[in-house]
Amino acid sequence: TNPGLELIDMVWLAALTHKAGAIFVVDNCFATPVLQKPILLGADIIIHSATKWIDGQGRVLGGMVLGSDAFIKPVYDFIRRTGATLSPFNAWILSKSLETLEVRMERHCNNALTLALELEKHSFVAKIVYPYLPSHPQYKLAKSQMTAGGGIVTLHLHGGKSEAFKFINALKLPSLTANLGDSRTIVTHPATTTHSKLSAEEQMTVGISQSTIRISVGLENITDILVDFHQALNILA
Repeated sequence: TNPGLELIDMVWLAALTHKAGAIFVVDNCFATPVLQKPILLGADIIIHSATKWIDGQGRVLGGMVLGSDAFIKPVYDFIRRTGATLSPFNAWILSKSLETLEVRMERHCNNALTLALELEKHSFVAKIVYPYLPSHPQYKLAKSQMTAGGGIVTLHLHGGKSEAFKFINALKLPSLTANLGDSRTIVTHPATTTHSKLSAEEQMTVGISQSTIRISVGLENITDILVDFHQALNILA
């Protein structure tokens, strides 16, 4: 889930969905096909925001719908009739990006895990959420259905909005935007951006507080990332 990073047992959910005669659709954007293959776990349809990791450099907008012919043909016919299709240039960019997806995701995941392990030690950090951290309550599930933990780390600071903004403003390396999946590290404050339309109660229900920060860990040298995050945290301590 975004940004709580809660996991769902897809094998269990596929059985439940199909027993009810429903279609099981998985948004696999965060994991990408490199880290997780929902079709093999029982999904009928997979969707991606290709703008994120699949592009990987924040250049184009695009989406993907994957599945068997029985499911994809109606989607294809709808897109043909409504014109909701990629431009040739965007399609070319995304097809070229797929050539490097696996090697990029390996670096994203390695950097994310290293950052998560380091941040977890800091005294001003209340909680770090990352699927491949042993402290994650669904760590065993993550290991069973993913090949790595992904590029998103969710940071919960001690304090509130003022501490979160002080930390964000102290960072020098990341881009401060609401996007994710770029080659550059991106930091987002969900409560005031991506999830700002939710009430405070609804935000808390999905694991968002005023001190929650979503980190899309990039491809930079991991030492540079760690140095920048440590100096920003030390301003708070």
